[in-house]
Formats: sequence, structure tokens, C-alpha cells
Amino acid sequence: MRTRSALDHSYAEISDNLLRLTSMVDRALVDAMKALIDRDGKLAQNVSQGDSALNDLRYSIEESCYTLLATQAPTATDLRNVMGAVSVATNLERIGDHAAGIARLTLRMVDQSLLRPLVDIPQMAELVRAMIKDAVRAFLEHSPELAENVVQRDNDVDALQTSVYDTLISFMTHDPSTVKRATYLLWVSHNLERSGDRATNICERAIYATTGVLKELH
Repeated sequence: MRTRSALDHSYAEISDNLLRLTSMVDRALVDAMKALIDRDGKLAQNVSQGDSALNDLRYSIEESCYTLLATQAPTATDLRNVMGAVSVATNLERIGDHAAGIARLTLRMVDQSLLRPLVDIPQMAELVRAMIKDAVRAFLEHSPELAENVVQRDNDVDALQTSVYDTLISFMTHDPSTVKRATYLLWVSHNLERSGDRATNICERAIYATTGVLKELH
């Protein structure tokens, strides 16, 4: 069995940590949405407080990447992979921020009744979760095809956000007493839409790492 080089070993550890960070971000989104739907203030508080652990892992990944660059002799492809990993970690951490934002909004709504059963917003969350997982997989597996597929799915997220916006604006127009609750839900949908954009950013790095072509995919 071939002994792995120090560079290969270091990058494997970085990849493992990216998967860990992806799992943590996914859990934050799941818990943030559950807290919103169930009006669970304790769970929302846990999501908000747990954001610091995501930050710590992101910075650990960055430090590992910079150490690898400083101590190894990476090729051009290695450089794209390592610097791409920094970008992926940053975007994942920002998605964690969006999940924490949803949790904080939930804390503001915890004692308020729902305007209507939530349908489009949970659908947005499920689409975004799948996008994030597949975007990271596209990066780690060097699959531009999967990355392009993920980017196309962002259109579905945007369509759902438009539906949420139209519905909530209608509530506010016809009943001014709903303005505060509707505004909070608009912010929730915005956090999810931005998370989808972050997944697209990861796809841009997946394509760049494999092809050397860096382009905006929004």
C-alpha cells in the first residue's frame, strides 16, 4: 500500500473537517426550522449559541490550509483545491450565521401565533439543505456537472421566496396587525435564500478547483 504524502494527508484532514462543518451547518438549519415551526425558544437559543462552534471549525480549517501552503510544495491544482477549501469553509460558516439568524428571529416570534401554517419556507429549507450537501460533494469529488446541477436548483429557491414575499405582503396589506410577524418571516425566507446563494458560491469553487475557470454562476 502506497504511503500517502504529507500534502495528501493534510488535505484529507481538511476534507474531513469540511464534511464535519457541512454536517454541523445542516443540523443548525434543521434545528432552526424546527424551532420556528414548533415555536421552541430553547432550541432556537441552542442554535444561536452553537454558532460559535461553527466559527471555530471554520477558522481551524483556514489555519490548516495556510499551514499546508506554507510547509508543502503544492502544484497549481493543489493550490486551487486548498484555496477553494478556504472559500468553502467561509461560505459554510456564513450559512451557519443565516441559521443562527433564523433562530434569533424565532425568539422574537416565540410567543406569537403563526399567520398561517408554514409551507413554502420549510420547502425552501429542504431545497437549500440538499443544495449545500451536493455543493460540498461537488467540490470534494471534483464534479463540475454536479456543481452546475446545484446552481440550477437555486432558481427553485428563488421562486419559493417570491411566493413567500407575495403572500406575506398580501397579509400586511389587508391586515396591518400582521406587519411585525410577516416581516420576521420575510427575514427568515431571506436567510434561506442567501444560504442558497452561498451554496452557489461553493459550486463556483468546485468548478474552479477542477477546471481552473472561475466564473460567477448566479
